[in-house]
Amino acid sequence: MWFLIKVGEYVDKKTLLKQVIIEKGGIAKTSDFVAAGIPAVDVVNLCNTGYLERIRHGYYQLADWDTSSEEQLIATLIPKAIICVESALFHYGYSDFAPRKWSIAVPRSMSRTKLDIDALALQTYYVQSEIYELGKTTADFNGVILPVYDRERTICDCFKYRSRLDNEIFNKALNAYVNDSKKDLRNLSEYAKKLRVHKKVTELMEVLLND
Repeated sequence: MWFLIKVGEYVDKKTLLKQVIIEKGGIAKTSDFVAAGIPAVDVVNLCNTGYLERIRHGYYQLADWDTSSEEQLIATLIPKAIICVESALFHYGYSDFAPRKWSIAVPRSMSRTKLDIDALALQTYYVQSEIYELGKTTADFNGVILPVYDRERTICDCFKYRSRLDNEIFNKALNAYVNDSKKDLRNLSEYAKKLRVHKKVTELMEVLLND
């Protein structure tokens, strides 16, 4: 009887744990389980038995159930990440190239260990605090709302990180922006000054706009 009771309790904990993960969008923290009445030691045991998968220290998902998209992983595990450069270009339709890695901007002071996530391929840009939120907005990425730099910040970043971009991607992005009815040249100029790329942006944009 003792054994049956213990087995029943274990199954109940699995059910409760699954409910917590579902409520948290597919990823839950140890503290979420503890708050629901599941001891941390049980979380570790369920991870060791293969029921749970540890995706980063203190963060778990169900091992046999694909609950978490890459977008959800970014939203949950790297809340300070802002989608930028290559990934932002693809989002705005300025690039036909679907990046193999997620390009994200994070504060320069952010610990590198927080970005050590096996399930995510990341291209990280470490940004100074004074320009980190410049042009920050939000958008829907496959049903998940993520921070992303707006069109103007994205174009300015193309100049700022020019050496890291393929020529074809760079040229296509600028031409696509010029033809975009949603462009805001005033903001582009303002951002370019703050990012110290104003001269390069102005010279090239004048050529493209007058072409």
